[in-house]
Amino acid sequence: MINVTFFKDSSDQFVGFELSGHAGYDEYGKDIVCASVSVLVINTINSIEKFTDDNFKCDADEESGLIKLHPNVKLSNESKLLLNSLYLGISEIAQENKKYITVKIKEV
Repeated sequence: MINVTFFKDSSDQFVGFELSGHAGYDEYGKDIVCASVSVLVINTINSIEKFTDDNFKCDADEESGLIKLHPNVKLSNESKLLLNSLYLGISEIAQENKKYITVKIKEV
């Protein structure tokens, strides 16, 4: 199962996320649920890196499916929009695949 936690600050803005696990929808290389989530997450990280000047820490471990993104500074509006978009995309996938994905929000 993929477990996703989105972190929000006291002003209800997303400020990072942590994802771990594998969906288990199908065998490795054929798991469309895992692939869908991975594409959204990697694209979000790459977009924040390419299209903003925001500084962040990103940790990843492919074997465990762990990906963490935590900013080192206050996020720009562009990064906030990208994180909102990621939340929307993953939430939509999770709605259709509740057996394979959990999504939580945690205030930090």
